[in-house]
Amino acid sequence: METIYLGIIVFLFLLAIFDLMVGVSNDAVNFMNSAIGAKAASFKTIIIIAAIGIFVGATFSNGMMDIARHGIFRPEQFYFNDLMCIFLAVMVTDVVLLDVFNTLGMPTSTTVSMVFELLGGTFILSLLKIAGDSTGMLTFADLLNTEKALSVILGIFLSVGIAFFFGLLVQWISRIIFTFNYKSKLTWKIGLFGGVAATALIYFMLIKGLKDSTFMTADLKGWVDENTGAIVAFCFVFFTALMQLLHWCKVNVFRVIVLMGTFALAMAFAGNDLVNFVGVPLAGFSAYTDYMANGAGNPEGFLMNSLNGPAETPFIFLILSGIIMVIALMTSKKAHNVIKTSVDLSRQEEGEEMFGSSAVARSIVRTTTNITSFVVSLVPVSVRAWIDRRFNKDEIIIADGAAFDMVRAAVNLVLAGGLIALGTSLKLPLSTTYVAFMVAMGSSLADRAWSRESAVFRITGMLSVIGGWFFTAAAAFIICAIVTVIMYWGGAIAMLAMIALAVFILVRSNRVFQKRQQEQAEDEVFKQMMSSRDKDETWHLLDRHVQSNLSGSIDFAVHTYTRITDGFINENLKYLRKAISHIDAERKQYKRMRRRELLGLQKIDKVVAIEKNTWFHLGNNSTEQMLYCLKRMGEPCLEHVDNNFQPLPAAYSREFLPLRDTLLTLMTRAENVIATRKLDEAPSVLSECQELTLRFSRLRKSLLDRMQDESSTGLDVSLVYLNLIQESQQLSSAVRHILRANCKFVE
Repeated sequence: METIYLGIIVFLFLLAIFDLMVGVSNDAVNFMNSAIGAKAASFKTIIIIAAIGIFVGATFSNGMMDIARHGIFRPEQFYFNDLMCIFLAVMVTDVVLLDVFNTLGMPTSTTVSMVFELLGGTFILSLLKIAGDSTGMLTFADLLNTEKALSVILGIFLSVGIAFFFGLLVQWISRIIFTFNYKSKLTWKIGLFGGVAATALIYFMLIKGLKDSTFMTADLKGWVDENTGAIVAFCFVFFTALMQLLHWCKVNVFRVIVLMGTFALAMAFAGNDLVNFVGVPLAGFSAYTDYMANGAGNPEGFLMNSLNGPAETPFIFLILSGIIMVIALMTSKKAHNVIKTSVDLSRQEEGEEMFGSSAVARSIVRTTTNITSFVVSLVPVSVRAWIDRRFNKDEIIIADGAAFDMVRAAVNLVLAGGLIALGTSLKLPLSTTYVAFMVAMGSSLADRAWSRESAVFRITGMLSVIGGWFFTAAAAFIICAIVTVIMYWGGAIAMLAMIALAVFILVRSNRVFQKRQQEQAEDEVFKQMMSSRDKDETWHLLDRHVQSNLSGSIDFAVHTYTRITDGFINENLKYLRKAISHIDAERKQYKRMRRRELLGLQKIDKVVAIEKNTWFHLGNNSTEQMLYCLKRMGEPCLEHVDNNFQPLPAAYSREFLPLRDTLLTLMTRAENVIATRKLDEAPSVLSECQELTLRFSRLRKSLLDRMQDESSTGLDVSLVYLNLIQESQQLSSAVRHILRANCKFVE
């Protein structure tokens, strides 16, 4: 039996490695989104600074390890076998749950997942223990550390409101002080701001963090405690002078603060969240060591009193954890995927919205607008005018391609780092995701980044992310409880089965993510188009985007039309189902692309925009009509084949296929004209499309005449065939309109 438990400990550490990599992928958004969003430095430089911060922070995290040892359960009431079931269930659930969120590109909370997994596993075993207690004296208070668990949970969820409020308040004050044209408002203010920011970062990151470091001696801790005030005062004077000097030397102090904040927040993340990744495996290792020394081969009768003692994590484990986290940060594509979600929701300018509208968001926007209008009406006109001048977006200084400016990035990092480090020093595992994300949302709202046109989409996105956090808590609790029971009742066989299931889900999740990355690769042309300040360059980029979008849509139509017609003629249900599902996905994708192009059209020269506008909309509307044709064509064919109705007669197939093949050829030629810009070939394609439309019309009339004959083929298949001909005719007409509109748009 000892061999089985040794295998579990080994697997716990293997899962810890996966958890470290998955967790960093998820939480990279917390400490990198501000620097990346403001383009404070190159991506490589930001990664290096964050990696150093993570490595240093990992060595300061020992004090948080007690949460996994006795923060949720009372170990003196649980046997060694009980805790092995809980620990293994926690790690299996945690890795799979976080990987699913990363694959979807949604930031979630590693802290919430770890806490609620421990809570779920402990809760279900507590129920079993209470049910099996013959004395009737055992209660939840004896098994669950209810006071500590409640403080942890309240700390996590209260951080949402606290972070949002202070993000809103501090950013509003900062913008009043510096305005959007912050370079003209610095003078002596920047030195003071830099001194306060740097001192706050040093105080929280080093003084608070060093106290729990593994290499801090009692004498050194005492010296820090006695001289904290002097250290803070010295740092404030030193950094105020240094920042003012850097400003006089033409150095962008905000950039310095942002990079310092990135380092500090990465360090706070590692110090606070390392327990989420390796705390459970280390607690399991400590329990196994105690059991092997004192358990006498009785895993179901040996109580784990030893876990009540303080964690003494070997320094080598912290070093190795830091190395793994650094490697994961530098290599994970999923981290980049999650960062994009947070940056997109907090960007300053209008752009492509990742989320749609929701009834809750619309209600919040409407209510907030009414309240704001009432409050603003109470403010004197002169004060309102002065505030509006401080928030004049026409003077904004923002780097090309950046989502927001350096002032907001600095506030985000300093405030989030301070709140997280404060929670760490109080031994409360605040969610770095909650704090960093909500600070960013509050600061973007204060910066008036949420306009009337985008507010409902931003709030929907924010609610989606927050909803994902609550879903994480519920899913972590329920799944871990189920897995724990299965392992508890199933023994070693169930444990091995759960381990195999976790490995399978991880492999499958990574394959799905890689496929999605290939299908939804980031459109670099759109990013360049939105960041460009040159109207001529924007026009050329828009032209390329429209060209790619139209040719891609026609290519999609070629393959889908082939599938629908072949599926109907050959009664291939799989072809038809794939075609219909792909049409729905393509319509969503096309809607997103069209919004991108409308945003680009607003950025080009007005004279050019007016000239191109008609043909742009004609091409887009015709493309949308083409997709609707495929939808109207495919659904009756799918229903007919799915019901096993009479197949299409061979005579009908023989008369239809030549026209179908001609249409496919013309669609391919139209796509080639658009993709290669060989506009001299367009007239012949347009002429042949017109002729094909007439041929379809004649075939339709012939079929209607035949349907009048009582001895004709069954009515159901004839009606589906008639619809196929009519929609093919419309498809030919739509392709002709697309090609004509694109030629005019290019000319």
